[in-house]
Amino acid sequence: MADSALIEAGAIPAPTGAESADEETPAGAPEPGSAPEPTTAAGTELPADGAAAAEPTEAADAALTDAEPTQPADATPDAAPAAPEQADAAPAEAPTEPGEVVIEETWGRVTENGVVSVREGDQWRVVGEFPDGTPQEALDYFVRKFADLEFKVSTLEQRRTRGGASASDLRGQATRLQKDVSGATAVGDLAGLEQRLTALVEALAEATAEEAAAARAAVDAAIVERTGIVEKAEALAARDPKTVQWKQATADLADLFAAWQSHQQNGPRLPKAQAQALWKRFRDARSTVERQRRAFFAELDEVHKSARDAKNRLIERAEALAPRGEDGIPSYRTLLDEWKRSGRAGRKADDALWARFKAAGDALYQARTERDQAEQAESAPRIEARRALLEEAKVVADTKDLTEARRILTGIQRRWDEVGRIFPRDVERGLDDQMRRIEQELKQREDLDWKRNNPETKARANDLGGQLREAIEKLQEELAAAEAQGDPRAIADAKEALEARQAWLRAIGG
Repeated sequence: MADSALIEAGAIPAPTGAESADEETPAGAPEPGSAPEPTTAAGTELPADGAAAAEPTEAADAALTDAEPTQPADATPDAAPAAPEQADAAPAEAPTEPGEVVIEETWGRVTENGVVSVREGDQWRVVGEFPDGTPQEALDYFVRKFADLEFKVSTLEQRRTRGGASASDLRGQATRLQKDVSGATAVGDLAGLEQRLTALVEALAEATAEEAAAARAAVDAAIVERTGIVEKAEALAARDPKTVQWKQATADLADLFAAWQSHQQNGPRLPKAQAQALWKRFRDARSTVERQRRAFFAELDEVHKSARDAKNRLIERAEALAPRGEDGIPSYRTLLDEWKRSGRAGRKADDALWARFKAAGDALYQARTERDQAEQAESAPRIEARRALLEEAKVVADTKDLTEARRILTGIQRRWDEVGRIFPRDVERGLDDQMRRIEQELKQREDLDWKRNNPETKARANDLGGQLREAIEKLQEELAAAEAQGDPRAIADAKEALEARQAWLRAIGG
């Protein structure tokens, strides 16, 4: 019969009640006291409150990724639910006809007994039934199921348009949603919805390819950047430890490690094999630098220790010179030369050791300072005496008679020497320099006078003067002849030669 075929196809559920001897239960009617249960074509139970339970909720978008495909309406369930058996009841007969269509719209129709179908092209496919509600409630229920599907499709389309979501994730959700839409137990333009999903999947496939290409490019760039960090670390490790400024090298290595961590946290994820290979290179380079640094400072500690020991011995020798006072200064200077050759002992140690060594030297120089101060006090009257002699020697420059000037200066110099030594020595040198200038000025006057009064010099000067006078007379005659002839060039030559001879004659006092 027709109803039997619908039951076998899952369009109408098997009878749930049982016949009694006194009362017959209609096929598909609920047991006494129970609520009506609308079913889909696949035999899926519907909510007890009918269409109201199928309202789309805000959780529909969140359920896109976890939605399980529903069983197609034309699928045959593995096992039809068996009706409970009673000892005194017999199964009810199913209706022989599906019923007359009472509501028909563009995409759905309902029969009088609540069987709902959806239009698929020129055919109608049964999607379920709602026997205990009104035909309109039955149709609205399955329309709302279509609205839920359409809402999910629209959500995916909007997420693609807005951006921000991964194209590959959206494509996977759209592909799973295609399974839900295909053969869905819902009333609406399922074919149009499938077309929209197909177009969305195709568009997302292209976007996924672009996304994958961009991801690959980002990974390639990240590999290059991270490789650059590794190469810088390896360059630090390859340097000669003896030439490395370890404070700066340690800071550079710390910066490289911070850059590595930032790149690892904020950059794209690298393939595991490449990431591990790069990390191994970076780790090895960093370990090499750390090992070299520890070895360098261990050796430096030994050098500092040796220098500290040597300087402590020098300090002991310098402090032992204290009883010698000023006489220990030459020995202290020798120790100072050894101190300079002893090397560095570390900044803090060097400062403390130098303070002790310098204090030992200061004690020696203090003895000299005290002696100098005593000598300066003793030299004060001598200084005044020599300054007085300098004032007296000023008359030498004003004395025209050189013999008298020499006599005065000689007397002053004799008394100058009688004054004695003066301390400090720089004061004595200053006074001696002033007296030496007075003597040099007098000697220059004496030399000049000798040149003028030397008989041999005078004879040569007289002979030269006669020659110059003869030349001047001859040039005067040539000048007169040139003027008479009116020769400008001869006049100029004669004047030039004449002026030169006259200047020479004046120079020798002729």
